[in-house]
Amino acid sequence: MTETTATEPAPKAPAKREKKSGGGSLGRYLAVRALLIIPTVFILVTTVFVLMRATGDPITAAQGGRLPADQLAERIHAAGYDRPLIVQYVEYLGNLLQGDFGTTLSDHRSVTSVFTTFGSATLELAFYALLIAFALGIPLGRYAAFKRDRPADAVLRVLAILAYATPVFFAGLLLKLVFSVWLDILPVAGRASTRTELQLHKLDNPTGIYLIDAIRTGDGAIIGDVLQHAILPALALGLLTAGVFLRLVRTNVISTFGAGYVEAARSRGVSERRLLRKHAYKPALIPIVTVVGLQVALLLGGAVLTETTFEWKGLGFQLAQYLQARDFVAVQGIVVLLAVIVAVTNFIVDVIAALIDPRVRY
Repeated sequence: MTETTATEPAPKAPAKREKKSGGGSLGRYLAVRALLIIPTVFILVTTVFVLMRATGDPITAAQGGRLPADQLAERIHAAGYDRPLIVQYVEYLGNLLQGDFGTTLSDHRSVTSVFTTFGSATLELAFYALLIAFALGIPLGRYAAFKRDRPADAVLRVLAILAYATPVFFAGLLLKLVFSVWLDILPVAGRASTRTELQLHKLDNPTGIYLIDAIRTGDGAIIGDVLQHAILPALALGLLTAGVFLRLVRTNVISTFGAGYVEAARSRGVSERRLLRKHAYKPALIPIVTVVGLQVALLLGGAVLTETTFEWKGLGFQLAQYLQARDFVAVQGIVVLLAVIVAVTNFIVDVIAALIDPRVRY
């Protein structure tokens, strides 16, 4: 008999580690987000253009009934609004690419100059509102999560819903009634007193942001006056976003409390307060970054009503004036500019979120 020897199989070469397909690189993610700005702005521009033309041409909307028919037709022809809509649309897109957002019909100013003149006031108000939203929403949301299902948690949740659901103009009127009429401790309207505004306008190259200009004067009375006028408008607008932050932080902190690493720390005898402060709080703040971009759009929308309620001479106040004057060219240009700002802000927020959270990828 011939003896057969079993041959051992050759050892397999170590298999190459497969590349995970769960997410793409940071560069690819940012490139995709940057490219998405183009269709987003394009859709918004097209929507605004069509809606502004749905009721007719801007000249008729602004001057109809005030001018004789022949003068009205002459102005419409001079502005080119009697041409086919597609021709007007293509021309409008071409002007936008050159940075021309149109000229207002009521005061004959370029929309860009309107934005540079009044935009700083809206930027300042939005900054104040965000500060209040962070200062109130985040710590109260953390406290509500720590007191989960207790009376304090229930009260804070109700307040958060009320803050989010209350119309901005109604909250502004209530704040004016309490702090300006009944208590008489805060100004009722405006960005500053007449004396302060005169002092600020004397500065060389004023920024238009009153707090910065007030600090440049070095006068404590002027700085205090500017801050006093900002309290009520910032509260009215900031409480809206604070309610969102409170509920979001509460939900995420509670979710993080149930994570494995938190349970492991709890099993080692770590106190609940330390778990909240060291383990559950910071990871719960990451979703806040992702919603800041959405809140910017909410703040800009709320700024129109807030600025009108408090006569805060910003872009929202001016937009309301143009709406009353039926100056659709101005309204269209300002809305498009705000849409571009919101799109760019969302991109910046996405970049920050991707940098602090590696899980944010395509």
